[in-house]
Parts: sequence; C-alpha cells; structure tokens
Amino acid sequence: MSHELTLRPALVADAPAIVALIDDLMPFLTLHPDGAGAEKFIEHCRLPAIENYLSQEKYQYQLAHLGGGLDSRLAGVVAMRDNTHLFHLFVPRALHRRGIALQLWQAARAASIASGNTTGFTVNSSVYALPFYESLGFVATAPRVEADGIAYVPMRREESPVG
Repeated sequence: MSHELTLRPALVADAPAIVALIDDLMPFLTLHPDGAGAEKFIEHCRLPAIENYLSQEKYQYQLAHLGGGLDSRLAGVVAMRDNTHLFHLFVPRALHRRGIALQLWQAARAASIASGNTTGFTVNSSVYALPFYESLGFVATAPRVEADGIAYVPMRREESPVG
C-alpha cells in the first residue's frame, strides 16, 4: 500500500465510512468508554446526522485516503462549519501520530482562508486532542466543559493578516 495521502471533498455517499471512523474513536470523546450519558452527542455522529451535515453548504468535509485504487483506505476526515469552526477532525487510531491530522487541518484551513476567513478559527477540543490543537496555535478560551457525557475545551486560533 502506498503511503501517499490524497485528499478529496467528501460526498453524502461517504457518510457510512465517516460514521464508522467516529464510532471507533468514541471512547476518546465521551466521559465514559461505553458512552453512558452522551446519547445526544452520539446521535449527532450517527448516519442521519452525518448525511445531513454533508448535504449542507455550510459544512465543508474533506477525506484523506492512503494508497490508491483498491488498496485505498480512509486515513481521516476533517470538516469546517461556516469556514470558521473546526467541526470534525478524526484519524483512525492505527494512524495517530503520523502527521495526518496536521495535513487535514492545513487543507481545511487553506480552503477556509481561500473562501474568505481572515479572522481565525474555533474548535471544541476533546481532552485527548488538546496537545495537538495547542501545537497548532489554538488557545483555550474557557475552562474545560463537562456536559451531556462529554468533556471538551473551547479554543480559538487567531489568523495573522499574512497567514
């Protein structure tokens, strides 16, 4: 299998693969590994919700694949909402810490800037992903929030006029 990463816009037909990826990572996202108390959050990560996001113009999803042709496998997904909020950024466990999330972020950021975002970005970081977002220049804008079975830290990254 090739180690070259290819990115492309996600289609509604990609929703099942995106749901499977998020579902596998759910223990990193919920307070309890079994998802207890996080039913509302989990519902927003199921097929009808993801298909709905993919069908709306305000969400821009991109998929990353490793390899090509029949050897291709999903290496991650990134989504921006309204060109300013990093809505989803997920990489399969087996591919963590290989720079894929960074490449997904860079692609999403570049697309948002090309679409007119000159002010900055927000994200609600999982506790697990906090060091990654800090490495990108995001800073916490509020303390850790625990609600509805999940924990997250609201963050913001300012954009400089020269990028």
